[in-house]
Amino acid sequence: MYVDLGNALNGQPRLTREALDRLDDRVADAHERIARGRADADHGYAALNLPDTVDADAVRAAVADFDDPETVLTVGIGGSALGAATLTEALGGDVDHYILDNVDPAHVGTLLDSLSLADTVVHVVSRSGTTAETLSNFLVVREAMTDAGVDWTERTLVTTGEAGNLRSLAERHDLPALDVPAGVPGRFSALSTVALPVAALAGADIEGLLDGARAEADRLSGSLFESPAYAYGAACYALERRGAGVNAMMPYAESLEYFAEWFAQLWAESLGKDAVGQTPVRALGATDQHSQLQLYRAGPRDKLVTLVRPRERPEVPIPETDLDGLSYLGGESLGGLLDAEFEATEASLAAADCPNIRVEIDRVDAHGIGELLYGMEAACVLYGELANVSTFTQPAVEWGKRAARGLLGGGDFPEADAVGEKRELLVE
Repeated sequence: MYVDLGNALNGQPRLTREALDRLDDRVADAHERIARGRADADHGYAALNLPDTVDADAVRAAVADFDDPETVLTVGIGGSALGAATLTEALGGDVDHYILDNVDPAHVGTLLDSLSLADTVVHVVSRSGTTAETLSNFLVVREAMTDAGVDWTERTLVTTGEAGNLRSLAERHDLPALDVPAGVPGRFSALSTVALPVAALAGADIEGLLDGARAEADRLSGSLFESPAYAYGAACYALERRGAGVNAMMPYAESLEYFAEWFAQLWAESLGKDAVGQTPVRALGATDQHSQLQLYRAGPRDKLVTLVRPRERPEVPIPETDLDGLSYLGGESLGGLLDAEFEATEASLAAADCPNIRVEIDRVDAHGIGELLYGMEAACVLYGELANVSTFTQPAVEWGKRAARGLLGGGDFPEADAVGEKRELLVE
């Protein structure tokens, strides 16, 4: 992974080289804390050890008995689904991948009606085995399979904790089951048993993913000027402290659109605490040059734009044309056009004093995606250290879970009482 901070040094908010030099001493201290956390496999820090601790052979064994499915359906929510979606969208493969990470009845029903359930493998993921959305969707999927005459026990893979409803279900029906990694929050689990089984079913090079992640881990050092991941995390932190409270993640590759979704959860849930943190915004180049870019250039000066691209792309030539004003496109390629759009956007933002950071990988392949995901996770952990937030907790999320469970009769939770206290100003 390559990170270019040049256009973050002349924007508004403005980050100076001198400020980065001063910050580098704090990065060195933070790196020591991160290294200690990794050495002790402390909660959260253990995520940065996954390239070396995940058992790729166990992943392959868990999916070995599924005979060339047409479709894989991930039933999970948040990090239990977004990592798998990111991997399969970026790397493609031999199966169609769908996720059920919401309980919208219209969507769930429409999706299940569209699938050949006899040719579908279901991967249900929940650390606790009690996640309301995940378990509800799984019960619906299981019933749909039974109604279609499909033996769901022959088409289901489970990833869960050591105990809980899903673990009991897997043992009762002899389902293939993987353990969620200990000490790894869901949003940091893309390079683990949570997401790798789907990549393996799709025929992705999971060893290449882990090799790419290891390569990025080897670049972590006590200086932001020697580590692309730390350079990104430190710059984001410094810019947020200067007023860039929004971070627009804008990949210039259609296959990285879900990566922006994954990044949004990672950044928001990890760093949004104690009145600090950046609000992640999802964009796609070049599509959102025609929508969001207007705001980034001419709106409030509270934004950082992160531009991501591969350095190498497939070649798709643009045919010659005699249409007025379009002859300059003839002989070019779609990849060349997209790179020109990338560089034009970068220059446009710089000209408007909007700080932006360039992030590149060599190619959108297993190695490159492994580097990118690991790099962003390490950047997030560093940011949390610099901001002194509890990076690996999510108390606001847990509050909402308790409130919903109380409303559904799943226990006596005082958070549910707040629902009845809602103020109303209804306009009809």
